[in-house]
Amino acid sequence: MALELRQSLKLSQQLIMTPQLQQAIKLLQLSRLELVELVQQEINENPILESEEPGDDGSAGQGAESTTEPESVEPAELPDVPENIDWATYLERTSVNNYRGGYEDEDRPEMESVLTRPASLADHLLWQIQMDPTGDDQELACALLVGYLNDDGYLKTDLAEIAAANGTSLELLEKALKRIQQFDPLGVGARDLRECLLIQLKASGQDNSLAAKLVDKHLPNLEKRNYKAIAHDLKINMDQISAAAKEISMLEPKPGRPFGGQNAQYITPDIYVYKVGDEFVIVLNDDGLPKLRVSNYYKQILTKRDNASAKEREYIQDKLRSAMWLIRSIHQRQRTIYKVTESIVKFQRNFFEKGVAHLKPLILRDVAEDISMHESTISRVTTNKYVHTPQGIYELKYFFNSGISASHGESVASESVKSRIKQIISSEPQEKPYSDQEIVRILKSEGINIARRTVTKYREMLGLLSSTKRRKLF
Repeated sequence: MALELRQSLKLSQQLIMTPQLQQAIKLLQLSRLELVELVQQEINENPILESEEPGDDGSAGQGAESTTEPESVEPAELPDVPENIDWATYLERTSVNNYRGGYEDEDRPEMESVLTRPASLADHLLWQIQMDPTGDDQELACALLVGYLNDDGYLKTDLAEIAAANGTSLELLEKALKRIQQFDPLGVGARDLRECLLIQLKASGQDNSLAAKLVDKHLPNLEKRNYKAIAHDLKINMDQISAAAKEISMLEPKPGRPFGGQNAQYITPDIYVYKVGDEFVIVLNDDGLPKLRVSNYYKQILTKRDNASAKEREYIQDKLRSAMWLIRSIHQRQRTIYKVTESIVKFQRNFFEKGVAHLKPLILRDVAEDISMHESTISRVTTNKYVHTPQGIYELKYFFNSGISASHGESVASESVKSRIKQIISSEPQEKPYSDQEIVRILKSEGINIARRTVTKYREMLGLLSSTKRRKLF
């Protein structure tokens, strides 16, 4: 059979991702802060775009300058000096060396209360090194080790590895570590939990006590609350072990905890859902989002053909198309978020009225079919978006969860089951906490059929310990 080349026509349909469509998809999945940052970047790069300020009359780009002369300023009168002044308090709060005349506000906040950030663990330790300077290599070694401490105050890197990486002797680092372990907070610089607790017990004069012996030799049994094994090994009664265990429980396992670490990140909801009468009202949060518009100055350039060359007009038209697409994409994003939230409220009305226990199973397909959109669009809309409800602030993804079969024939949302497990554990007897199998039995009596391994998975997701580690004998 001979091979030959021939031409043929084929008609087909395919989706082409235009730059405008890509931009709309990108805006849809951005969080609120990311959207504000992107809009501000577009305003800086596109001269056509302007942000409308409150009270602006719309005459942008005119470049009008204020010609109003400043009014004459009358000389300020000196304040009257109070007759009764607490000079002791005044001198404590006022530095004589920094006096520049006039009177300062005695109600001004202290310097510590206006710091941009609280002192970190490293700052606290470096301050103690500076307060007791030695002026030798040990001071530099202490500062070096401070940089290797984690947020909990532990040194997890081996000293030999630190010495090899920094060209320092191992003996010098060992001396520096012993010095750091004497700093505040007690237990800082420890290499494991055992060493951390022993440092705190030694500082309180209990290095030869029963508590120190338990930490040194029986820490795994203490973690499991296996006091019978400890009593059998040490040949002492349970009361003595309980008293020593109570002293150990008062120690701090994470010395760096008071210094926090990272600052708290506050969530600004994208949508507010209010209940007005018997209906729920959805309000989009536009606070902080610039209101975009096209500059009048560049529109006038396009209308007057004599003022601009063809190349300049082409540049302005290109930027104008980009600006209009951005504005339309933002409006489309807001409308889509509103429609998705409206559908979620319709499906999860019982949650908005009564709480987490009444959350229903819901999948992306249910909302997609309700508002005639694709599941991928619903997934992008609900990513990094938060809604303020009468029950609190939740991510939109929270309302989509799988169902667990119940004895009455209906399904129960997995988040409702997690909430119920948390309630059961919080109300259990502390001396004999419920095992995962007992939690299964309690849930089954309430009509929820769930396996033990599922209870274990949900408990670990909630950050709750096992029953042996939750037991408290005192």
